[in-house]
Amino acid sequence: MYKLHKTQKVPISLQEAWDFLKSPKNLEKMTPKEMGFKIIDGADRETYAGQLITYEVTPLLGIKTKWVSKITQVQHLSHFTDEQLSGPYAFWHHTHFLKEIDGGVIMEDLIYYKVPFGFLGRLVHPIILKPQLEKIFEFRSKKLVALFGEFK
Repeated sequence: MYKLHKTQKVPISLQEAWDFLKSPKNLEKMTPKEMGFKIIDGADRETYAGQLITYEVTPLLGIKTKWVSKITQVQHLSHFTDEQLSGPYAFWHHTHFLKEIDGGVIMEDLIYYKVPFGFLGRLVHPIILKPQLEKIFEFRSKKLVALFGEFK
């Protein structure tokens, strides 16, 4: 099991941050184009517990795969959790937290995941998979700055 923890301060209100995050359609804006991310089903409503969302994604070597997520928990203006039901990871549990601070909010992502393919997956994790996740979250960080400005 691996853990990825990211935080970013954003100069917007808690309500603005929640409104942005609660729309599954905004995930497409937050994903690098080379990931080939496309929502297939389930993103026509705001995030709610029990929601199933199906994506198409090209995570590695140009191989398209479907990713089905279930929103397992939603706490208004605080956090929500999505879990992969099927997709590229052996396990994926991602909680998105929001916390109001002076001048804006802290957006926090806490992800626990397992890589597929047993020993081989663990072998390539530090070389390919972890750097790819870091790249995705760096893209998201820059996109948040482009959309909402730099936190001062």
